[in-house]
Amino acid sequence: MRKLKHLSKGNRRELRHRISRRRFLGGIAAGATFTVVPRIVLGGKGHVPPSDKTTLALIGMGGQGHVNLFNFLQLDQVQVVAVCDVNREGGGYISWNWMQGKEHKLGGREPARRLVDEHYAGQKGVGEYRGCKAYANFSELLEHEDVDAVMVATPDHTHAVVTMAALERGKHVYCEKPLAYSVHEARQITEAARRAKVATQLGNHGQASEEARLVQEFILDGAIGPVHEVHVVLGPRFWDPPARGGRPPETPGVPDGLDWDLWLGPAPERPYHPAYHPWRWRDWRDFGTGPLGDMGCHVLSTVFKALKLDYPISVEAACTEIGPEVHPRSFEVQYEFPARDGMPPVTVTWHDEGFAPPRLKDLEPGRRMISPIYIGEKGTLMGHTLIPDSRRKAYGAPPKVLARSPGQYQEWIDACRGGAPAGSDFVRHSGLLTETPLLGNVAMRFAKKLRWDGPNMRFANEEPANRYLHRDYRQGWTL
Repeated sequence: MRKLKHLSKGNRRELRHRISRRRFLGGIAAGATFTVVPRIVLGGKGHVPPSDKTTLALIGMGGQGHVNLFNFLQLDQVQVVAVCDVNREGGGYISWNWMQGKEHKLGGREPARRLVDEHYAGQKGVGEYRGCKAYANFSELLEHEDVDAVMVATPDHTHAVVTMAALERGKHVYCEKPLAYSVHEARQITEAARRAKVATQLGNHGQASEEARLVQEFILDGAIGPVHEVHVVLGPRFWDPPARGGRPPETPGVPDGLDWDLWLGPAPERPYHPAYHPWRWRDWRDFGTGPLGDMGCHVLSTVFKALKLDYPISVEAACTEIGPEVHPRSFEVQYEFPARDGMPPVTVTWHDEGFAPPRLKDLEPGRRMISPIYIGEKGTLMGHTLIPDSRRKAYGAPPKVLARSPGQYQEWIDACRGGAPAGSDFVRHSGLLTETPLLGNVAMRFAKKLRWDGPNMRFANEEPANRYLHRDYRQGWTL
């Protein structure tokens, strides 16, 4: 079994706080002179000079990795210099909102590299540009590329190992949600980010939205009074679950250009199958964090901020199980949070695909419930809107007291360049946020309420549940 080339502790310490700057665009030879220096090189109005740009490497070039790449290429303060994926090039990737809806697209490092080079060639007005390097192994990228910042959009089971390697090199990190595969990993990454003192951001885009701020401002203004209940309601996902609950028996050959051993990462070894890659891994317990891990950090972010939530004190779940290999699709998870900062105890209940709360008494007949639903002593907030509609019209808008976001990506780049922490910074928000849906995944394995001791990271009343807070890594892998 091949081991990855990991970075030595000495090298990590040596380079942790080095300030990196990229070379001039276009591979300018040493000693070359210019008769006319283009404005894009000098900077000036509308341009950031190359030496002042934040250099960025992107690791994980599937559908969401390409979405992120498209957005980072639009920021003039950023220069993408490297991409990385264990797959050279392949089809079957889901595109999410990737330019043309949910079509299957090409993914992998070579399509990403071509995209970067074509973008900068067009920007510079030249026929060809070769400034972006492509890697299969993230360790090799981090060892050879002295970048300022790293984006991580690999499958869930490798988020933590890639993110930790980048943090230990002193890189600013943008990681897709959830931050980690397990509660233990999330806690370790949070502490590593605290030590590294770098700019971090989780890929839960809704936290940067106007709607997120409206919810917080309604609650700050006392529009619905103290909140005792929150309900999240989600329906079926757009992709089908695995056709069977167990592993597929077939063992087709690994596609040309895919390093399956690297794709498995710290997960237990198993043969390649298209049921796992390129994007159906999310339902499988060994690789993904299921529907709750998929959407939990998106939906619960505003709940955490609006209600100033910290560790829950209990978690309890009910679900319909479809096999020990696969996450349930139909489930309900309830968290209890204690009183905090002048706010009363609150329960947060997640209802997914077949589970639902009672219909709201203030909701007009025929009107569909939209979540999250905040039930307070003086009223109800559904999504970011007061109900019923008569109440919404009478109340109007809450006072605008929170700063607005320049956008999910810009927040992080501003933080990388010395600005305020991003809205989903690992230390201040998204580390703890990530732990919460992952606790729900553990609770689905047990038919009882689990008492959670957050500061000590353990279940107080069910010792067998603690073994699911982390898993052993495959030989050759460490966090």
